[in-house]
Amino acid sequence: MPIRQLPPVLVNRIAAGEVIERPAAAVKELVENAIDAGADRVEITLRDGGQSLIAVADNGCGMTADELSLAVERHCTSKLPDDNLLEIAALGFRGEALPSIGAVSRLRIVSRPPGSDSAWEIRVEGGAKHAPAPAAHPVGTRVEVRDLFFATPARLKFLKTPRSERDQAVDAVKRLAMAYPRIGFTVIGDDERVLLRLSGETGLAGDDPRRARLAALLGRDFAENSVPLDAERASFRLTGRIGLPTLNRGLPRDQYLVVNGRPVRDRLLVGAVRAAYQDVLARDRHPVVALFVDGPAAEIDVNVHPAKAEIRFRDAALVRGLIVGALRHALEAAGHRASTTVADATLAAFRPGGSAAPPAMPRLALAQPGYTAPPRGLYETGNAFYAPAAGAEPAVDAATPPSDESDAPLGSARAQLHGTYILAETPSGIVLVDQHAAHERIVHERMKEALATRGVARQVLLLPEVVELDEALAARLVTRADELAEFGLVLEGFGAGAVVVREVPALLPGLEIAALVRDLAEEVAEWDAALSLKERIDSVCGTLACHTSVRAGRRLSPAEMDALLRQMEATPNSGQCNHGRPTYVTLALADIERLFGRR
Repeated sequence: MPIRQLPPVLVNRIAAGEVIERPAAAVKELVENAIDAGADRVEITLRDGGQSLIAVADNGCGMTADELSLAVERHCTSKLPDDNLLEIAALGFRGEALPSIGAVSRLRIVSRPPGSDSAWEIRVEGGAKHAPAPAAHPVGTRVEVRDLFFATPARLKFLKTPRSERDQAVDAVKRLAMAYPRIGFTVIGDDERVLLRLSGETGLAGDDPRRARLAALLGRDFAENSVPLDAERASFRLTGRIGLPTLNRGLPRDQYLVVNGRPVRDRLLVGAVRAAYQDVLARDRHPVVALFVDGPAAEIDVNVHPAKAEIRFRDAALVRGLIVGALRHALEAAGHRASTTVADATLAAFRPGGSAAPPAMPRLALAQPGYTAPPRGLYETGNAFYAPAAGAEPAVDAATPPSDESDAPLGSARAQLHGTYILAETPSGIVLVDQHAAHERIVHERMKEALATRGVARQVLLLPEVVELDEALAARLVTRADELAEFGLVLEGFGAGAVVVREVPALLPGLEIAALVRDLAEEVAEWDAALSLKERIDSVCGTLACHTSVRAGRRLSPAEMDALLRQMEATPNSGQCNHGRPTYVTLALADIERLFGRR
């Protein structure tokens, strides 16, 4: 067939397939335009998950009639004043979103700039552009997208249910709202139902507007069970908050990553978060984090994806090291803290049906079906039996003198339950400790400290093993030989496309050397870091810690129990074991009193 130039309408529809793959993508592009326009209030309306209607209204700078006409043309933008793709300061800059949306929907834009006595509107239907016309509208812009993908019906077959599409759109707004806490966002769904309402955070009286926005989006649990981040390396700065390991999810949906004000989904950043939490969280659980990376625009390429969802760092190893180091330092600084959600779940287990109790619980609220009330007078008889005689002094067991450690964070040990759990008393409640899990974490941290101090012991192979690889992968691996040697793996190049392994970590007997080397080569190529070897060593440390720590069922003396509590208080990450499970539960006295109807 002869070569021909495609008509403009078809070109725009192809571009729409790259930029607007679902309603959430259109919402993201339109809200980004509102943010770039300087708006401090943005309202989004969705009908049928965005398929029937997407309306985005803002109070930004607006557009004139001439600007409206240009806005719906391809490759027209106001966001590259110097035509410099290395210094991009705006969220949108490609000039493709509006014409792409107009090519596959019925698009209407009405806008009015400040100082203008009237507004103007323009319509685009299936790529057919109409002339601007006068309209009535306050200062700002309103974009309406109706019947999305009516011009490309095949795309409709790939959309999910309206509810699923709606949730994706709301999530896109949340990610932008997290990056811009001073802007108010409202999302309205079917039947005028408010799906999201966020007022602009002013940050008055020294409050951090970002912290208030995070609490509004991620809830009180995250606000109470997260630690702040603020670290710098070279010209990059990392801020935000990360959840304690015991506050985790089954899916990584609550991991928010923002780079220079742009919400992104980046594999490098996700991998760095996983590496930071690897020895405090089970592999099938995911932490809750909100990370904000700021750095020179020239060091970050945001122009590698049509929807601007991915980025690329010039020095990826530097950024990854910053994230991993800052997260680990913050988790260690949290000490023995565990999430308060653990205590909430424990209290809920005591309540009827396992649900949260109302603020004022009636007495006998713990009664289960089939419960028979005791005979009248039993309480009084029991109290009279245990009451001391008039004038008598209360008895004190001289064999168990009062502990002077009751003011310690984890209190003073009072008993051991079933040979597994330590019951400690604090001034404000009680603490229940899993002795095996707690000691496991203590032993693991000691082993990590010893490895960091003395390094990983190496074992020389009697017969060095040659591993064949792709030539490029082998070359990459050899360049990281010094780093690998720190973890006990000594290798060197062995001609083109092969390496020879001479020493392996002594902690890993029976190691499948060829499989390990191939995994390392792939990780170095993808992440620019050797993760699997460190993870295997950490895993062995965790296994050794598990098998050498205090076993469940072992009876401990009061002195041993108190010593374990004091070690927990001085050990980083002691709020969870090596598998991410909590090592202790704190129950406040006020909550216990509510359980028994005393409050």
